Amino acid sequence: MSTEVVMPQMGESIAEGTITRWLKKVGERVDRDEPLFEISTDKVDAEIPSPAAGTLTEVRFKEGDTVEVNTVVAVLDGDSAGQASSPAPVEEAAAAASAETPAKTQEPKQAAPVEAESAAPAPPAPPETSKPAEVRPPAPPVTSAVPGTKPAPPQKASGDESVEDLRRTKSSPLVRKIAEEHGVDISKLEGTGMSGRVTKNDILSFIESGSPRSAAPVATAAPTIEAPRVAQPAAPEIPTPPLPKPGAGDRVEQMSVMRKKISEHMVMSRRTSAHVTTVYEIDMTRIAKLRDAQRDEFYQRTATKLTFMPFIFEAVNKGLRKFPIFNAQVSGDQIVYKQDINLGMAVALDWGLIVPVIKRADDLSISGLARAANDLADRARTKQLKPDEVTGGTFTITNPGVFGGLFGTPIINQPQLAILGVGKIEKRAKVLTTPDGDDFIGIRWMAYFALSFDHRVIDGADAERFLAFVKDQLEAGEFSV
Repeated sequence: MSTEVVMPQMGESIAEGTITRWLKKVGERVDRDEPLFEISTDKVDAEIPSPAAGTLTEVRFKEGDTVEVNTVVAVLDGDSAGQASSPAPVEEAAAAASAETPAKTQEPKQAAPVEAESAAPAPPAPPETSKPAEVRPPAPPVTSAVPGTKPAPPQKASGDESVEDLRRTKSSPLVRKIAEEHGVDISKLEGTGMSGRVTKNDILSFIESGSPRSAAPVATAAPTIEAPRVAQPAAPEIPTPPLPKPGAGDRVEQMSVMRKKISEHMVMSRRTSAHVTTVYEIDMTRIAKLRDAQRDEFYQRTATKLTFMPFIFEAVNKGLRKFPIFNAQVSGDQIVYKQDINLGMAVALDWGLIVPVIKRADDLSISGLARAANDLADRARTKQLKPDEVTGGTFTITNPGVFGGLFGTPIINQPQLAILGVGKIEKRAKVLTTPDGDDFIGIRWMAYFALSFDHRVIDGADAERFLAFVKDQLEAGEFSV
């Protein structure tokens, strides 16, 4: 009996994944839950286990291909009797798949130009602008996708949905959100994703090329509802710097999938949120003394090292309950206050950055937070995180201080509204005052805490109150270990 292996959905907002490595070859035996292939998404790099035991008889996508979730990527044959006849049809099936579904086999080849467009928006800008102008005029009066300029879209829309429906409904929530904020009608764009789906690269390239302005004539021909939406992007077009040309002796290296995704996410976050950063210096001396006093006993009891971070997590949890705007998200013109506090913790990897999430962090004790943080960090470094462990975060904490950084201006992890950066915790000379008002120099454990927040919905005064509250909690040092 054959078993189909599909591209898993690594999170609620993930619509596709890139196959980075096949761990088994066609004809090799694989056990149930044995790692079969590795994938990379904008959330996580992970090994995907085999759903069943059997022989790998067919691989439908090669390494480097980007595949839509729930698409069959491989076939396992668990019937040993049928294995003798399976190798011959394997290559035929691959050829048949390429003939029957050209969009799927060609899509990975198109992925490279798409990434190139996002990196170099200047050259492809004219085609992006001209394509919607050429294709869309015949499309509104004709409901079928047959009009003559493009034969490919009708093949992609061979089901009940039109190409426009596929582009509008099959794009990820992130793409739809970007389109809504910039007044772009997704159905007017030519998607390069699977089945004509509009990808993040498509929408960002469209916006960066200044096309939202040139799309205005199309919007005037459409229902009047779109007129005010198109009128919104009044910002001046940002010039794109020319691409640097490698010189003699320069080394050129292709970005990894994770690096591309990080790049896209950082740029998108800067474009989406009005970033403001405030910095506080916090006295961690009482926490340091409490940690030193409890460290050995804590390790014997939990088999986990006691660091400063669980205390910071708990102080932040209390702050998020007191100031719920920092545990919220923006949805159009609405603010969604999240019930659960799910703390994201940035983990630096040799190949990039990942943010696993401690779910319902405010329900955990100091020891629970320590165990959860260490477990997630360890499994992040070995690519063992599960899909739901890298999604659903409501507030993120990053710790550049572990590398010696005093403070930075962290970029908000969308769709969250704030992120806290913890600088190096070190001994510093501070001016202290006795109860009698006398000043003296003392040695204290100090650290800078940098809070970046979204000024669209969070006022500066609220940010100061939140960080001041976290400061008071940490300096008081009243924690139960």
